[in-house]
Amino acid sequence: MIREINNNDREQLLKLIEAVDEFNQEEKKVAIELIDDALSNSGSTYKIFVYENSGLIEGYYCIGKRALTGGVHDLYWIAVKRDCQSKGIGKQLIDHAEDYVESNNGNWLLIETSSKDNYTKTRNFYIRNFYSIVAEIKDFYSEGDNLIIFGKYLKS
Repeated sequence: MIREINNNDREQLLKLIEAVDEFNQEEKKVAIELIDDALSNSGSTYKIFVYENSGLIEGYYCIGKRALTGGVHDLYWIAVKRDCQSKGIGKQLIDHAEDYVESNNGNWLLIETSSKDNYTKTRNFYIRNFYSIVAEIKDFYSEGDNLIIFGKYLKS
């Protein structure tokens, strides 16, 4: 079941984020800050949804509307517990994110990620879900680590 985050979810989400090998310590810190913002600020621009199974959070995503746009949303984070991967949870989460965008009059979902080798599985996931590379910025995060922006236009 996918649902919006609540205050009881924080500890499980912290454990999930800490276990994601692809995220470095700085990225984990930012992911946690967004969770705390969404939990503590009813006017937060970040929305977080969790995939829950028998009371356990097995995955989550964080999404928000891009400022100064008519209908562009950013998918900031999406993660599934390692032992729950390859079970379709990520697919359900990204489908839910697309539905969320469309139900909020959105037309684009953008996702920024790294070109580093340890993100190959992540990039392949977006491609399998019909996202296209809409931009790439060389040496964005650091030398040799490009920013890759995936996008999907959601209006038929």
